[in-house]
Amino acid sequence: MRNKFIIGLLLIIVAGAAMVAHRLPAYIRSWTIKALRERYESDVELEKLQVVSIFPRMRIIGEGLALHDRGRKHELPLASIRKLSLEGNLPGFLLLPRRFRKLQLEGLEINVTHGQNQRENRNQAGRDGRRLYPFVIDEVTADGTVLNIFPRRPDKPPHIFCITKLNLHSGGIGQAMVFRATLTNPTPPGWIESTGTFGPWVADDPGKTPVSGRYTFRNADLSIFRGIAGILSSEGKYEGVLDRITVQGGTDTPDFNLKIAGHRVPLKTQFNAIVDGTDGDTLLQPVVAHFLSTTLVCQGEVVGKRGVPGKTILLDVTTSTGRLEDLIRLAAKGEKPPLVGDVSLKTRLVLPPVNREIHQRLKLNGRFQVRTARFTTPRVQEKIVELSRRGQGIKNAAEDSNVASNFHGRFLMRDGVMTFPELTFSVPGSLVNLHGSYSLASEQLDFQGTLSLEARVSQTTTGLKSFLLKAIDPLFEKSGAGTVLPLNITGTPDHPSFKLDIRRAILGR
Repeated sequence: MRNKFIIGLLLIIVAGAAMVAHRLPAYIRSWTIKALRERYESDVELEKLQVVSIFPRMRIIGEGLALHDRGRKHELPLASIRKLSLEGNLPGFLLLPRRFRKLQLEGLEINVTHGQNQRENRNQAGRDGRRLYPFVIDEVTADGTVLNIFPRRPDKPPHIFCITKLNLHSGGIGQAMVFRATLTNPTPPGWIESTGTFGPWVADDPGKTPVSGRYTFRNADLSIFRGIAGILSSEGKYEGVLDRITVQGGTDTPDFNLKIAGHRVPLKTQFNAIVDGTDGDTLLQPVVAHFLSTTLVCQGEVVGKRGVPGKTILLDVTTSTGRLEDLIRLAAKGEKPPLVGDVSLKTRLVLPPVNREIHQRLKLNGRFQVRTARFTTPRVQEKIVELSRRGQGIKNAAEDSNVASNFHGRFLMRDGVMTFPELTFSVPGSLVNLHGSYSLASEQLDFQGTLSLEARVSQTTTGLKSFLLKAIDPLFEKSGAGTVLPLNITGTPDHPSFKLDIRRAILGR
């Protein structure tokens, strides 16, 4: 009798297990679709779901999963997965919240569109229904993920990030996931490694999904941008939501150079920025750049414009402690800068994303001042010394090669040409007022203006020549100066040519 009872009990257990085994796959499929539908407020497509094993480990394999905004299956899906593998145990699945040990995703592609899934007419039942399917996944791996972030404006291409390695922990309803990711940055190309937290996912508006963490950016090749070169690295931290991410960090480019000059300089920056993760627009506040002995402070933005591919850089750039030779070395050819001295400047910088060399598309509009400047070419400096001595009417005095020059003026830059509407150059006894241009490519100078001396023409020389020149002193006196002479400057910074335009002086032009 006892044996019959045991046999009967075993038959009941076997029949029950068979029934569970038969019905569980359909239940798991139904639960999976409902959980995804409510969690992401999406329509769910699932081509195949197979329960490979139930005990001692439950393992589920699925293929062809896609999440669509409700009622919009014809549009780009929120996410698609080629294949998934879910592991756990049966008690973990049956108890609430349902818990899984590991989820492995292959061929995951995520599409983030600004404002995607915004709904103003959600009913409360949908919100409540979301709580009926709580789940937690201890670990998620999704190597080879592609993240497409679509800008607000439909005319702009998406930002595509290829995430070679992605590992997440504690993914579930209403909680942030801890992640570690390795990905390639599209522009400039380089490797990014990042750790942090992401979520919880805001299905109503993905742009409001929280994100925070730290990053390292290595081997970014700047030569992809026409006109510059160097290998950049960067480290920093970030926090916020996808629509507005605050980033603090620094960059190091030991071999930065403008190709027009070809001089490599070590460039380091510290920055604070606010990034719109949905379209990549960035507010810089500020960026502090150090190279050689010069520091530049930049504030502005990097933004896209409707109908124009790429980003436009708009910056206000200032320095009060710069060195003129550093700026010249960065932007001009030649191994030796023609001038050295302290410089201060303030300029508006605009760099549009047109397909030209950087010096051809860079636009500047600003003012500068150079103090205690000296020419590095002895022949030129000797001429400056002589100009100062003659301007003061000093005759037969020992020459002082330490005579310093001062410059100040206003400048514009367009199409690789620096234009100076106002340029003033002074040394003791002499003042030069000029206007003209300088070509970065050819290094040609083309300036006109006036040379004003404290001394009269006759006082700039001695002997018979001085006596004869007294007759024309009144011809060159003007505006209280002893002498005013029209001046033309041509040549190059290394070999300038100074010519007095006597004809223009006589004609009064």
